[in-house]
Amino acid sequence: MYPSSDAAWHQLISALHASGRKAALAITGGGSGAVGELLRVPGGSRLLIEAQVPYDAQALASFLGFAPAQACSTDTAIAMARSARARATRLAPHDIDAVGLGATAALVSDRPRQGEHRFHIAFADSARIGHCTGVMAKGRRDRAAEEDVVSRAIMLWLALACGVVAPSPRCLLDGDESFAETAVANVHILDRLLAGELDRITAQPDGQLMVSAPRLPVLFPGSFNPMHAGHVLLARAAEELTQQPLAFEISATNVDKPPLEGRAIKQRLAQFAWKSPVELTRAPTFLEKSRLFPGTTFVIGADTAERLIATKYYGDDQVRMHAALEEIANSGASFLVAGRVDAAGRLRTLGDISVPRRYADLFTVIPEHHFRHDVSSSDIRARRSSNQ
Repeated sequence: MYPSSDAAWHQLISALHASGRKAALAITGGGSGAVGELLRVPGGSRLLIEAQVPYDAQALASFLGFAPAQACSTDTAIAMARSARARATRLAPHDIDAVGLGATAALVSDRPRQGEHRFHIAFADSARIGHCTGVMAKGRRDRAAEEDVVSRAIMLWLALACGVVAPSPRCLLDGDESFAETAVANVHILDRLLAGELDRITAQPDGQLMVSAPRLPVLFPGSFNPMHAGHVLLARAAEELTQQPLAFEISATNVDKPPLEGRAIKQRLAQFAWKSPVELTRAPTFLEKSRLFPGTTFVIGADTAERLIATKYYGDDQVRMHAALEEIANSGASFLVAGRVDAAGRLRTLGDISVPRRYADLFTVIPEHHFRHDVSSSDIRARRSSNQ
């Protein structure tokens, strides 16, 4: 039933404070009044860890770690909830299962709005993700009234997340206005990738795993076992040459090795914490990578470039090799090629490779003065083994 009186809302907020849960909120576009309402009732410190209002587009991108394709969407609300929870987890005691809540809205503005007046609210904890969407009839409410609807919807959705008995935010809308809600088990999306349900997930620098993060234009694939200074220097050189941001990529599946286990992937991801996004895929070949990331510039070593144009890596089938390279080229992909020192200690560069003329435009050399590093991950692993 709708909490129709101030006393009923006061009682609901008091129940939230006494729920034993800790929450972090992130709100943009509308509904920030929920923060004031939660703190108007004594006891707010028992519930609220922090509340952020990343209102500007750059502020929202900074909060999420990426610029969302659309600020007011279910995906963005879920991403905000997960980012809020990630921050809460760092700030709260370790034994607390913190709730992150994200809300984004498009309301009455001082300029005519083309799309619907709507809100998207999501929560995330260790067990569940829940999200709801409400669409308000245009012209029915002024800005203050729409703000009030969204603020109250946030409090009701937070109550659901915290296990407090409360009505659905549906009660705030008129009968002819649409509303939908979903709460699902928070199955770890890394498990879904490993099970083959997903082809790609993105690990943000704050550790958040996302299903549909925007793709960066430059990708540096590798096993990163371990990551070392050469990887960092090569990534920096690639960004300088392309003037584009870069993400790393790790494939959970390999052509000639067993699939990586979840624990191994998490260990490798830990190397990138607060440094760079990492794409996790099930794409061991560059043909598969180009399908997942069309138009991407891939950063590779000369040894990898050599394998790309060697028929033995295509079952000694020249037709198959040409078909793969044609598809890669048609996807808009390209390759930045760094020099690599071979087993004899010689530096091999793109100039040492006989690239078929028809595919020459696929490859661009990274000059030696931009990057050279003679130590590989396999060298480091060998040294570690000899020291054990």
